[in-house]
Amino acid sequence: MPEVTSPYQPGTPCWIDLAAPDQQAAIDFYSDVFGWTGEIGPPENGGYAVCMLNGKPVAGIMAAVPMGGQPAPPTVWTTYLAAADADATSEAVTKGGGTLLMPVMDVMTLGRMSIAADPTGAVFGIWQAVDFPGAGTVNESGALVWNELNTTDPSAAATFYKAALGIESAPMEGAENYYALTVNDRPVGGMQPMSEQMPTDTPSHWLVYFAVADTDATVAKVTAAGGAALQQPFDMVAGRMAVVTDPQGATFAVINPKPMDQG
Repeated sequence: MPEVTSPYQPGTPCWIDLAAPDQQAAIDFYSDVFGWTGEIGPPENGGYAVCMLNGKPVAGIMAAVPMGGQPAPPTVWTTYLAAADADATSEAVTKGGGTLLMPVMDVMTLGRMSIAADPTGAVFGIWQAVDFPGAGTVNESGALVWNELNTTDPSAAATFYKAALGIESAPMEGAENYYALTVNDRPVGGMQPMSEQMPTDTPSHWLVYFAVADTDATVAKVTAAGGAALQQPFDMVAGRMAVVTDPQGATFAVINPKPMDQG
């Protein structure tokens, strides 16, 4: 799982953000469900909201609006992978068979970013930290705890992420058809083939997991606020989890994680 470092090790998930048609409604929803605080940012920042948990940045929420002649982004959570050099990493992405969807750009003095898709179609961000390293809190209730690649071709994805971002993958012990993604031998995420339970037209994608103290209660809160449960709470090797959508259709997972062995 991710670990707060400054900067994050290259290849590690370091930030997540959501593009939502109704930005304020999204801020209100996640504040209600996870206890975040956030407000629409100034116009010079495109209104980008940095949501906080316990006084530390936990996720971004922006308005899904057309920019630069491009259509509005889809209502999805985007996982950003840390890079020491966004330009070099973006070149490695295209060299490895990926597609650059948004060229490298400066985000004020915060860092440099781009948006890309791997060869199986999963979209992710690249973040080179300058003044902003990324999430200031992870692995706590209400914060990011896991990033998972669901892909139509695990073998092709594994080859790509190793070449482009130095992320290694190996079968995860005790979990059938599941792979651990590691950076410097430390697990930073997971990978699995697309589930038969997903709609047949679901593209490859990165799924974000938020830690919660009570999975069932959180799902009840999500549905009461206008969201929906795609997978009702169930017990699995890492804890009790569920997959849900917010009222605007963005998919995410929640999990009450089992304590990790520290040996």
